[in-house]
Amino acid sequence: MSDNAQCPGCGLKFNCVCTHLPTLTVAAHFALLTHENELSRDTNTGQWLLKAVASSSKHIWHRKQPCPALMGLLNDENYAAYLLFPGDESVSVTTAQQTSLAGGKQPLFIILDGTWQEAKKMLRKSAWLQSLPLVHITPQQESQYQLRRNQSAGHLCTLEVGAEVIRELGNEQDSTSLLTFFSHYMNVFQADKSGHLYAGESLNRSI
Repeated sequence: MSDNAQCPGCGLKFNCVCTHLPTLTVAAHFALLTHENELSRDTNTGQWLLKAVASSSKHIWHRKQPCPALMGLLNDENYAAYLLFPGDESVSVTTAQQTSLAGGKQPLFIILDGTWQEAKKMLRKSAWLQSLPLVHITPQQESQYQLRRNQSAGHLCTLEVGAEVIRELGNEQDSTSLLTFFSHYMNVFQADKSGHLYAGESLNRSI
């Protein structure tokens, strides 16, 4: 890549990772409800989940009015909507999947895309979100996210949340492929921000 050119796909200047991103088919729809602060953050990981998973969509959160496109999905009889957020009455991804399929619907997982503090605020200030059934994940490993400081222990970034949902839906290979890409991307991102090419091992394109 040219020293003066920024890749329009990944936003990196010295290292392009676009060709390494896997293309995944998921038996669910991921609707990312993105806090407006994330729009200016180059450390946002939801962008990669959206690019990797065809059955996904991005919606911007506004305190006073829900996104019309997202409301359209919630009202679509082909979907069974769940908010991905831990709670006493939350169910597992597997349970949500089985319940949805039993009703002839596809699971619609709404993922709050922002910091943990922003996600709690989004839920607290959105009555329409509070009315949705909750679903939780059971991560098999700690977060590997390294692009932001002061991350709380036990919290996953948006891409890692999506990867865990994919795993719990029964596709561990695709989940691993996505996390393998993400690990590579974090290394490349840090090299790029330091102003040089990433000198580490390149990803195997077999993923």
